[in-house]
Amino acid sequence: MNRTRVLPLVAILTALAGVLALLALPTPAAERGPAAIVWMPADAATPTPEAARPTPTSGAARPTATAEADAATATPEARPGSSDPRHRPPVVDHGPRTGNRVALTFDADMTDAMRYQLRSGAVRSYANAAIVDLLERQQVPATFFLTGKWVEEYPEMTRRLAANPRFELANHTYGHLAFTPDCYGLPTISRQRMAADVARTFDVIAPYGGRQTRYFRFPGLCHDQVALTALAPLGVTVVDGDVVSGDPFAKSWRPIVAAVLSRVRPGSVVVLHVTEANAPMTDEALPHILAGLAERGLTPAPLSEVLDPDQEQPIR
Repeated sequence: MNRTRVLPLVAILTALAGVLALLALPTPAAERGPAAIVWMPADAATPTPEAARPTPTSGAARPTATAEADAATATPEARPGSSDPRHRPPVVDHGPRTGNRVALTFDADMTDAMRYQLRSGAVRSYANAAIVDLLERQQVPATFFLTGKWVEEYPEMTRRLAANPRFELANHTYGHLAFTPDCYGLPTISRQRMAADVARTFDVIAPYGGRQTRYFRFPGLCHDQVALTALAPLGVTVVDGDVVSGDPFAKSWRPIVAAVLSRVRPGSVVVLHVTEANAPMTDEALPHILAGLAERGLTPAPLSEVLDPDQEQPIR
């Protein structure tokens, strides 16, 4: 073969081999799609499936409006009764002695002994539905101090209370243990467990919604500086009451009515019970109490509005 013809053929074959080599090279990383870009936190050694590319912003990402609303609803500081957790909680007996408002409060006790009696059939009920029926029928505002164990025994009644815009929900401990020695024979809780007990009750009540507060009432109204100091981090307000009805274990409704109407004044906080078996005459006393309040020109209101008239909320 002529040498002059071989040289061009070799050149052509060499050029074709170069083109094929270029086509076989991988696509440069810079030209790949966005799925190949993985954001890795500064302290991460290897990317994880959870890693995500950050949205370019000038600051931290803002929560959505829904998240902000949920956070506001769940913030204890925004609720009536919230206090400064750096100090012992305030203790109140009544509101301002002006105007014509009084607070009807109902304790919902539940001890281990009560729970045993209920489950064994020795007691029919510790939830007095007749009281709730009357309050609903006459559209009377009230505040219920709930123990966690009572809520667990009566979830449907708790839902009913929470659904009423005239009712407020407050905290009465988890199992109605005494926070001081010698408190009406109640078993005592240790100082180390006090805050956890009360916090647990807030957690039990929280899912029911409604008008929840940071008000708290000690069982038997028994408290001292040790107990108050233990509860300081929870940011609560302790509510005793200036009108103690004496309804537990009463044999007649008349002494209950007399105890309330003889002491009640503007701003009063009346202590009653909704526990039926332990306070069997309260539902019979309540109509007479309401009538007596009306005769005296006094009007029941939610506890938050009695303690702080500026807290008034429209009823929808």
